[in-house]
Amino acid sequence: MQSAREILEWYVEAGVDVMLEDVAINRFAESEASRQAGKRTKAFTEAKSEPKQARVPLETSAQSAHIPDAGSAETAREAANSAKDLEALRNIMSAFTGCNLKRTAKNTVFADGNPHSGVMFIGEAPGRDEDLQGLPFVGRAGQLLDRMLSAINLDREKAYITNVIPWRPPGNRTPTPQETEICRPFIERHIELVKPKVIILLGGSSAKTLLQTKDGIMRLRGKWSEVETPHSQTKAMPTLHPAYLLRQPAHKKLAWQDFLKVRQLLNELSG
Repeated sequence: MQSAREILEWYVEAGVDVMLEDVAINRFAESEASRQAGKRTKAFTEAKSEPKQARVPLETSAQSAHIPDAGSAETAREAANSAKDLEALRNIMSAFTGCNLKRTAKNTVFADGNPHSGVMFIGEAPGRDEDLQGLPFVGRAGQLLDRMLSAINLDREKAYITNVIPWRPPGNRTPTPQETEICRPFIERHIELVKPKVIILLGGSSAKTLLQTKDGIMRLRGKWSEVETPHSQTKAMPTLHPAYLLRQPAHKKLAWQDFLKVRQLLNELSG
């Protein structure tokens, strides 16, 4: 007969490590409880490992998502009309916060050239190079414009260059109608202060905005029109934008025809 010691050793080897209880243990219920406890432990561990989401104050979030309201254009008009000279207008535009484009632009691109030249070139909006340097038409399109000016005996000492929009749209996208209307008072006051004899509208966007028309640039180019502001009326020639000519060099001849008409008028005005 086996001794009690040998029996106990056999139970230990078989995995029995507790004594029998008076009440039977329900191992199935115990397993279910263990599984539920395991789920709670796993959920707690995963929750601790997840990065906490930064809580953004409502005020900060609203500022970053600011969209100009309907009164922004009127605010811009009041501010622009208060400018008595170009320096005042530049300062007003630099301080203006009513257009969302300014929030992403590096610089307010005001103008370049000679405001007393009598000739004003107006494009649409600054590009990357213009935004970095704070000057209009200094990239590839600007270099082409310089060559076009030289061809009719003009340069940046004999012409004045600016844009309808003074801030670069993100990714060089097309300005929205709302953004254009907010900036319109600034370019209109700009024209009134410069008092040019002739305006050359570079591209369809600037032509449509300042001539208040829906016609495309191919229909508008080469024909004398009038740019009207609240306090001025100026002879204007719409023509193709230099950036367009870089993409469509075959159309440079059309722009050349337009520039010859500009040169002819300038000769008549100076003669």
